[in-house]
Amino acid sequence: MRKHPVALPYLFFTEMWERFGFYLMIGIFFLYMTDTTTGGLEFDRATASDIYGTFIALIYVTPFIGGLLADRLLGFRRSIVIGGLLMGAGYCLLAIPQNLTTFYSALGLIIIGNGFFKPNISTLLGNLYNEEQYKAQKDDGYNIFYMGINIGALICNFIAAYLRNNFSWGHAFAAAGIGMFVGVVVFLAGSRHVAHADVRKEANPAEGGVLTILSSVLLPAIITGVLAWNIPGNLLGSDSTDAFIFGSIPVIGFFLWILWKATPAEKPRIKALLAIYAVVIIFWAVFKQNGTALTTWAEFYTDRSMPAWMEAPAQMMGMVQDIKNTPDTFPAYDNQFRTTTDPATGGILTEVTTHPYFKNVPEAERPPAGESQKLVSTEIYQSVNPFFVIVFTPLLVWFFGLLRKRRREPTTPGKIGLGLVVTALSTLVTVGAVYASHNGSIKASVGWLFATYGVVTIGELCLSPMGLSMVSKMAPARIAGLMMGGWMLATSIGNKLSGILATMWDGYDNKANFFWVNFVLLALAAGALFLMLRWLNRIFREQGLT
Repeated sequence: MRKHPVALPYLFFTEMWERFGFYLMIGIFFLYMTDTTTGGLEFDRATASDIYGTFIALIYVTPFIGGLLADRLLGFRRSIVIGGLLMGAGYCLLAIPQNLTTFYSALGLIIIGNGFFKPNISTLLGNLYNEEQYKAQKDDGYNIFYMGINIGALICNFIAAYLRNNFSWGHAFAAAGIGMFVGVVVFLAGSRHVAHADVRKEANPAEGGVLTILSSVLLPAIITGVLAWNIPGNLLGSDSTDAFIFGSIPVIGFFLWILWKATPAEKPRIKALLAIYAVVIIFWAVFKQNGTALTTWAEFYTDRSMPAWMEAPAQMMGMVQDIKNTPDTFPAYDNQFRTTTDPATGGILTEVTTHPYFKNVPEAERPPAGESQKLVSTEIYQSVNPFFVIVFTPLLVWFFGLLRKRRREPTTPGKIGLGLVVTALSTLVTVGAVYASHNGSIKASVGWLFATYGVVTIGELCLSPMGLSMVSKMAPARIAGLMMGGWMLATSIGNKLSGILATMWDGYDNKANFFWVNFVLLALAAGALFLMLRWLNRIFREQGLT
């Protein structure tokens, strides 16, 4: 760590606790919305997917505003503290059970808080590495920082499973809030070590002030979104999708205007960033299905049973979901675990049957009638990806360091292209899982889920931390926070697309076709990136960033 800024551990642990709270919440969010038996919101899967996609999309829209306000008015440290406090309050508000008013209010607080927190802690880290003695270590610094994210994401799901299985959904959400408040305390403790990097740059007078930008960008986005929401019927599948996509147009237009107003020296940098933003949208559209499609696959299609020797330690770790082979009232699922809505009440039709988990388990493999079976709680599988991040990050840092010494290291755009290719390969693993389970007629081995997350994690590590590093390197200093917000906007659009894709899950009788669509989308994105690679590498060389 001697090669890195002294503030890195503080930012590492701040981000770790912030991600603990966020991924605890997001790991059970879809399960909570679709739960019909233990105090959940009882939404159907399509509605829950739409809300999930909209939420994780808006989470990454507000960084555009938070980055702008930090650049021009608040500074990075103050913005991070404000964001953390708002997010913690939102998680705690989610702990109020089955109240749609507080539910949506909580989501609003989390969305706004993330806007202040997310772009600015990444930008602050980048500013630390802009010092001459640390520049060569910037990619490694972002990888280490990214590992902090995933330590939080790894441990949180065990806490969530223990609290929701033994107490309630509300206890789990409250734990997310406590984790976020711990992160704020850690950041304040290390604030003096980042003070010198919290520097606001002079604005370009041609771009106008904060109020001018917000009134010419945010206000049109809100108006456009409201108008799109109220279109009779809908154009893109749901009112929320119409509102989000159309509302994003003024924000996208703003970034094009920033490019038009930029100085000649800045334009190549901004062009390169916007080009990569456009391509990585597809990565996020597929990757973020871990909370929807892959959670559904884990819940209903994956063998979650555990050997007897594992039951006691798993119980202690909060990993266990205990289900009985006893008839009870459950949603009436078809052979692809699709529910049906009662046209008279609008609720989900139910029937008296055994637990849905047993639907694709042979009779001989079920516990005797009246006895229970211990399963790995579904949200635990959300920890597989961060576990692999923690394992693979040091190996990847070592590997790229070795290539750097031999002058063979790929450029940052090259690493992002590699990430797209590897992520595309991960979707083929899920195709294999569908074929191996005969389209879900029998449970798939948990090994398929581990393999999917293992491959996609390698793709993620080549792309996500590299993208943060790239924005920090390439963004003009005076709009560093704003351009980090642009990266978040690309993430946001991808996240919304992930929700749109997830709403189509029940429309595929053969689930392999769902994953083939994901593969084709990623293959096209990777192809586009490699077509631009020579141009992108030239800009990096010309800007002295290789």
